[in-house]
Amino acid sequence: MEHKTLGEVIRELRQKADLSLREFARKLGISAPFLSDVELGRRYPSDEVLTKIARRFGTPLDELKRYDTRESIGNLKKLIESDASWGFAFRTMAEKAKDGKISPEDLMRKIKEKPS
Repeated sequence: MEHKTLGEVIRELRQKADLSLREFARKLGISAPFLSDVELGRRYPSDEVLTKIARRFGTPLDELKRYDTRESIGNLKKLIESDASWGFAFRTMAEKAKDGKISPEDLMRKIKEKPS
C-alpha cells in the first residue's frame, strides 16, 4: 500500500484538473516556486492556502490534512528526546518498514493487540 505525502496529493489533484503549476499558484495567490516546494515536500502550505486548495478541488479539508505529518513527527521527536529507548524502538521499526517486513497496517494491528 502506497502512502502519499501532502505534496504528492496536491500535485495529483492539480494534474487531474489539468492545471499547470504556475496557473494553479496564480489561482491560489501564491508563487509558483512556493507551490513547487509544497509539491516536493520541502515546504507546507498555511491553513489558509490548504483551505483554498481543498475548495478548488472540492476535497474536504480534513482529507488533505490526513497527509500533513508535521505535527505527528514533531510529537515523535519530543518523545524520542525524552527517552532514548523510544529512539531505538522507532529506528528498529523504520528498518523493518524499509525492508518490507512491517506495514503500517501490521503495526496498527500489533498496537491494538492486548498483552497476554
